[in-house]
Amino acid sequence: MNLDRMGSLAFRFRGGIWTLFFLLILFLSRPGTAGPLYGLIPVALGQGIRFWAAGTIRQYRGEEVGAEGLVTWGPYSIARNPLYLGNALIGVGWCVLSGSFAAFIIFSAVFVFLYLMLVIPYEESFLRKNFPVDFARYSERAGRFFPLKAPSLAELRGPFDRVVLWRSERHSLWVTLAGTLLILSRRWW
Repeated sequence: MNLDRMGSLAFRFRGGIWTLFFLLILFLSRPGTAGPLYGLIPVALGQGIRFWAAGTIRQYRGEEVGAEGLVTWGPYSIARNPLYLGNALIGVGWCVLSGSFAAFIIFSAVFVFLYLMLVIPYEESFLRKNFPVDFARYSERAGRFFPLKAPSLAELRGPFDRVVLWRSERHSLWVTLAGTLLILSRRWW
């Protein structure tokens, strides 16, 4: 199986893979007393970034990569993959909450393999093919997860739609909240 096909499958099943990863963290969890303070910060920051990103694009949920246009404003003016950056922060926060170093090592390996080696290259291949000039310029100023150049205020603002945000992100919000509460509750079971 070639990398493109693997990327397509990883993109299609990324939510399920994320769920399996969460269950592993939950299984490994042995929360201590310091974890909640330090773990909730990246979880909240990650979900906040996901909110900002989800309200910036028209639609992002789907089993196939697609885009009507290249989104380069809002959080996308800072990083090309703010939704996945949000996932990374949520995952790190869950690992801290879990009190399990093994969970952190496994999360890091899964995240690198799933997103950095499969999903993001697959998405970028689509964008490079469909928006060759714009994507090349965009890639010069926004890295995958961190800015290469400081965005302007106009780029940071851009269109934002609260209706799209709620329609697109409410599932992730409930999953993040439920997952966080389940990990925290592991102290008692």
